[in-house]
Amino acid sequence: MIGHHEALIYTMVMMSAADNDMTDKELSTIADIVRHLPVFDDFKVDDLPALANRCSELLADEDGLDKALEMIASALPAQLRETAYAVACDVAAADGLASQEELRLLEMLRFTLPVGPLPAAAIERGARARYTRMT
Repeated sequence: MIGHHEALIYTMVMMSAADNDMTDKELSTIADIVRHLPVFDDFKVDDLPALANRCSELLADEDGLDKALEMIASALPAQLRETAYAVACDVAAADGLASQEELRLLEMLRFTLPVGPLPAAAIERGARARYTRMT
């Protein structure tokens, strides 16, 4: 069993690893989220690398993705499910373009948590607006 902090971190690490390319921008976004979101106020930032490694090890298992999704859904209270989806969207948007694998994981998260279609669309649009760059 994991707690809500771990569940949110697992969500972000899964999103970063979804396309088998954990970019510096994604990792930096995860660290920024942990440092700045109020839900992490009582979390020790020094624990982030160990939790990220635990998630990566879990994902390496044959059915690791399913186990991780189950653990996340079990650990998150209802009021943090949209938060989890939002941080996943932020990580997906951090490097400029969401891959097909990342989009598929977002779909799985929407179903597993569950996050309704209208809140999901609003969260996705907010992430896109926050991470838009001038070309």
